[in-house]
Amino acid sequence: MIKTSNSLYQVMIRNFSNKETVQKIKAGTMLFQEKDPVQHVYIMLKGTIAVGRVHLKGKEFILKILSGEELLIEYQIFNPSPRYHFFAKTISDCEMLMIKREQFEEMIEKDVVALQTFSHWMSTRYLKAQMKCQDLIMHGKKGGLYSILIRLCNSYGVMTDEGILIDLPLTHQELANLTYGTREVIQRLLKELREKDVLVYRQQKFTVKDLAYLKNHVDCQNCPYEICGVN
Repeated sequence: MIKTSNSLYQVMIRNFSNKETVQKIKAGTMLFQEKDPVQHVYIMLKGTIAVGRVHLKGKEFILKILSGEELLIEYQIFNPSPRYHFFAKTISDCEMLMIKREQFEEMIEKDVVALQTFSHWMSTRYLKAQMKCQDLIMHGKKGGLYSILIRLCNSYGVMTDEGILIDLPLTHQELANLTYGTREVIQRLLKELREKDVLVYRQQKFTVKDLAYLKNHVDCQNCPYEICGVN
């Protein structure tokens, strides 16, 4: 997560780190499911979490992946009886602080700095969601895959001699869930990229060798990393 000099994450840490016990959560744990009553917001300290929805036919879609120092605030605040619209599941072992919803909302109401940083945080995520929708609508399945690969490079990319290593293990099915496509379509598109030497796939990790190729095909606007990510 890219932070300003006074980010919402830092404000949350200052307010709650000395009041709450760090919770250790095993990989594969469901933090909450769709339609569950909202009880907590989460300050992530370590680990990776997927946020998504499940289609009526049972297919899972991943809306975003959060790693490291992140916030999980997935509800309509100040709603008297809010429920989650998505599920959240740990991908790896995680450490986090669980803050009661009422405590979080009280902080937002009474602390001007917290309100300002929360507004910035929300507007950034709104723009990020809009840009992702734009890519999926304007460029179809292929463009959606290319867009997600670019975003993964921004969020998890590590420069190597071969290219940009996306340092996050992903199966073809998980990548399909991120692009709202089927595994068969994603496998075919990935095969095309491998044949063109745009990327390689080893031990469940992608290395993008030609990022410019992906950007050219989705009319990339070179948005800042704060906007162009999968978190």
